[in-house]
Amino acid sequence: MKKIQWIAGAVCALGLFAACSGNKTVPEYELMEFPAADLAAFPKDSAGWITLFDGETFNGWRGYDRADMPKQWIIEDGAIKIQGSGAGEAGAKDGGDILFNHKFQNYELELEWKVGKGSNSGILYMIQEVKDQPSYISAPEYQVLDNENHPDAKLGVNGNRQSASLYDMIPAKPQNAKPVGEWNKAKILCYKGTVVHYQNDEPVVEYHLWTPQWKEMLDKSKFSQEKWPLAYELLLNCGGENKEGFIGLQDHGDDVWFRNIRIRLMD
Repeated sequence: MKKIQWIAGAVCALGLFAACSGNKTVPEYELMEFPAADLAAFPKDSAGWITLFDGETFNGWRGYDRADMPKQWIIEDGAIKIQGSGAGEAGAKDGGDILFNHKFQNYELELEWKVGKGSNSGILYMIQEVKDQPSYISAPEYQVLDNENHPDAKLGVNGNRQSASLYDMIPAKPQNAKPVGEWNKAKILCYKGTVVHYQNDEPVVEYHLWTPQWKEMLDKSKFSQEKWPLAYELLLNCGGENKEGFIGLQDHGDDVWFRNIRIRLMD
């Protein structure tokens, strides 16, 4: 484990991140370290797409902030499924978010997802694994949601908590999610700070990390410095000093399925 203590103003002096969050003290935290998966061991097609989930095993996957897989996650009909516990976010006895055990920097990520009625989840990226903190404290979230039946769809601002939105910051437009029980196609492009969300083959969100505009969005969100100093610090400097992170799937206590997960690295 790597233990880091941030004190107001010290971040810039240490040179570890691109910006300081201001004069508010950020709580001490620990970054977890586990042996990474060997990406060369995963199938790669002629177009450069690497298969991250083979439809049969959890090879390369593990729980966030742990070395094994939470038992609440299963494989069903060639898809990764989080079994709804009804206990809310990571509320199951052996639940919690999961991640692919390799950090990525510039890439295109594709996968398919579907939800049960009233279900909520998310695809998280640029995750910094922080001990005893949720995965989304450091990671932007591509929202996965039943827009018709989950109350989150009506919260936030202008639909910025509906499916494919940058959660609590940018609404997906057009909102073209398919109904409950049908598969949706998600794509996330991350390239040198430019991020684009696609839903069912249409670009629906675009933004740019590490810019004044990114800071402004954080300032107006639930992750603002005033509301959540640690999240603000981590998200402001998304990806840490190497500008890279894990890709993860969220356990929000609901039935959600993911399949055909693949990635193509970009220089």
